Amino acid sequence: MTEKPPREGKRPTIADVARAAGVAPAIVSRALSPSRRPVSLEKKERVLKAAAELGYHQNPLARGLATKSIDLVAVIINYLSDLSDLDLFDPLLDGIQSLGKQAILIRVGRTKRIDDFLRNSLTYHVHAALVFSDFADAGEVRALFHSDNVLMLNGRFDTESARIHIDEENGIGELVRHARARGVESAVLVTGRASSLVEEARIAAYRSACAAAGVRLLSEVGGDYSYASGIRAAVGIGEATPDAVFCTSDSMAMGVMDGLVREGRRPPADYLLYGFDAVEKGNFGAYDISSVGFDRSELVAGILGFLRTPEEFPAAGLDISTRFIARSTG
Repeated sequence: MTEKPPREGKRPTIADVARAAGVAPAIVSRALSPSRRPVSLEKKERVLKAAAELGYHQNPLARGLATKSIDLVAVIINYLSDLSDLDLFDPLLDGIQSLGKQAILIRVGRTKRIDDFLRNSLTYHVHAALVFSDFADAGEVRALFHSDNVLMLNGRFDTESARIHIDEENGIGELVRHARARGVESAVLVTGRASSLVEEARIAAYRSACAAAGVRLLSEVGGDYSYASGIRAAVGIGEATPDAVFCTSDSMAMGVMDGLVREGRRPPADYLLYGFDAVEKGNFGAYDISSVGFDRSELVAGILGFLRTPEEFPAAGLDISTRFIARSTG
């Protein structure tokens, strides 16, 4: 008796492949598994032929969740609301899927969250883990996911982990020198999350660049990279009357801008305003904010290179340079 093919428009299933190959569904799963599992060469060839004729493609996410297999990539982040992350994650997730893998997004907003996750979560054997979160270190991630393929993007790398470093000093130096050339003698620095090692280095780079250029920092106002924290920072900035405001994220720069507009102060006529990350939304007509940025396609390419062949990733890590991007507020 000839088995009926799947109805037109219906996606073929493992059961369809099994019927076409004349084997049990379990044999199909073994034959198509990325790991070596017991199945005869003759049956495997029949399964592969039937799968090709039916146009059957496995769902790597479903397979990964069912088998805890190496098709999964853990992406550990702080908050998806960070505008700089929104610019990055669309092309990154698309690239991960182009490799035949699927990402598990794990949002960790604070130290207690990573502790709770490590203690209570299900454990998956993943192909690799990409760590953006301020709070996760390499050893914790290796232990959690049973993988040595850990790429640190938060500064918390160790001798056993790979890392990508965004060289921010170059772009910050260009920004401060640009401000000084525009006549800036004093500035306020609006900073992001104190928990971030990357932010610590960013603040140090601003202090160093300001000292070298002869720009006096009147104060440093703490924020959390959000628009709301920029609004709050604007209250104190208005009293300081600096020549410029440097913000360590574009989101905070937008908040500062709107907060100072309420006091009748607008850039660049009343002060110069500079953000950080050069996000696409920072170039909207209402928020044409001068900023520091880098080529995100270069970062995505570096991450995908690591995922393809982690053993070939440079032992010293990868460095990506930043540059100053002049827009109307500066």
